[in-house]
Amino acid sequence: MFNRISNLIRGFFGLFIGGLERKNPEALLEVEKENLRKQIGEFNNGLAAHAGLVERLLSQARKLEIEENELRAKTKAMLTAGNRDAAAEYALRLQGVDKQHDEVATQLGDAEKRYKELIRARDVSIKSARDKIDKLRRDIDDLKLQKAMAELNEMAAGMITTVGGSGDTLGRLSEIVEDERSKAAGRARVSRDSLDFGEVHLKESEQKAMADMALADFAAAEGIALEPKTPATAPASETPPTSAAGTMGPAVGQ
Repeated sequence: MFNRISNLIRGFFGLFIGGLERKNPEALLEVEKENLRKQIGEFNNGLAAHAGLVERLLSQARKLEIEENELRAKTKAMLTAGNRDAAAEYALRLQGVDKQHDEVATQLGDAEKRYKELIRARDVSIKSARDKIDKLRRDIDDLKLQKAMAELNEMAAGMITTVGGSGDTLGRLSEIVEDERSKAAGRARVSRDSLDFGEVHLKESEQKAMADMALADFAAAEGIALEPKTPATAPASETPPTSAAGTMGPAVGQ
C-alpha cells in the first residue's frame, strides 16, 4: 500500500516537474550548463592529481638514472683498480637500480599515455556537450520563433473571420461616412439649382449702366468728350483715338 502511494506521489511530482521543464526549456538548459561546468571542474581536479603522479614518476626516474650512472662509474673504477669485491658490490646495487629504473620508466610511460588519453577524452566530451548545448539553444530560439509565428497566424485568422463581418465597427463607420457624404452632395446640388442667375445678371447690368451714367455726368461736368466704347469684337491691335483732353480735370485753355 505504502509503495503504491509512494509511486503515485512520485508520478505526480514527475508530471509537475515535466510540465515546468516544457514551459521553461531555457531554465533547464542553464541547469545543464551549470552541471557541465561542475563536471568539468571535477574532472580537471582528477586530471591534476593524475598529472601529479606523472610528475612524481618522472622525478623518480631521473633520480634513478643519476644513481645508475654513479654506480656504473664506481663499479668501473673499482674493477679498474683491481678491487673485485667492491666492484661486485657496486655491480649488484647497479643491477637493482637498473631494474627499478626500468619499472619506473614503464609506469611513467603508462601514466603519461593515460594522461593524454584523459585529456583527449575530456576535450571530446566537452566539445560534444557544447555542440549539444548550442543545438539546444538554436532549437529553443526556433521554438520561440515558431510559437510567435503561430500566434500571429492565429491572430490573423481571427481577424479575417471578424473584420468585414456584419458587426464590424469599421464597416459601419464606412457606411455612415458614405451616407453623410451623399447627403451633403445632395444639399449642395439643391442649393445650386435654387439660385436665380437671371436676377443676378440683371443686377449686374443695372450696376454697369449706372456706372456709365455716372461717368458721362462726370465727363460733361468736366468738359471731357467721351469716346464710344470699343466693341467687344474689335481686334486687340486697334486702339481708339485719344483726345488732347484725355485726362481728368479741366481742359487746358478754358
